[in-house]
Amino acid sequence: MIASIRGPVLASGAGWVVIEVGGLGMRVEVPHGRVAQAVPGDELLLLTSLVVREDSLTLFGFASQQELDVFGHLIAVSGVGPRSALGVLSALTPGEIAGAVANDDEKPFRKVSGIGPKTAKLITVSLAGKLSEIALGAGPGGEAALVPDAGEATAAAVADGLAGLGWSESDARVAVDDAVAAGAPADHAGLLRAALALLQAGRSGSRGSRGAR
Repeated sequence: MIASIRGPVLASGAGWVVIEVGGLGMRVEVPHGRVAQAVPGDELLLLTSLVVREDSLTLFGFASQQELDVFGHLIAVSGVGPRSALGVLSALTPGEIAGAVANDDEKPFRKVSGIGPKTAKLITVSLAGKLSEIALGAGPGGEAALVPDAGEATAAAVADGLAGLGWSESDARVAVDDAVAAGAPADHAGLLRAALALLQAGRSGSRGSRGAR
């Protein structure tokens, strides 16, 4: 695993740089516009992720740990490959990505080439609660504004998912709140299972009551 790369720049272009390491020129794919366009001879340090495919070894580089972390989360989403993830990071900063996910807003992702409506929605649902440590950027006073509470973001995403399955928004939200109060897992999948179990139990109980009458 190549965790980082540092050395003089041999060449660069839109979305890539070549860095000399031990006499070898290593090409690194970088977010377009996120890594400064270095000129040959400049020293550059990038945090990297090596993506291995059957027919290729591709090194992706980032100027910050936040970008690297977001890249790792993005490529874990079904339907999002390394190139698409790099496209997201080229169009949006880590803070903008975290803010969109926290607000369950898929519109910023739909503007990225190669990201369709379904994938954009899947990104917001899959990353809910995973980017809480990433700041949205400096506010008017210069302080960093953090994303909304991760637990609330996850709860909202789960409620939206249940509504998408056909439950009413009010019933979905009540089930999520009850699941949280009962100590359900804080992660998206665990909370979804717990809330869905409550909804199904309630439906089953209602049918049983009607049968008794």
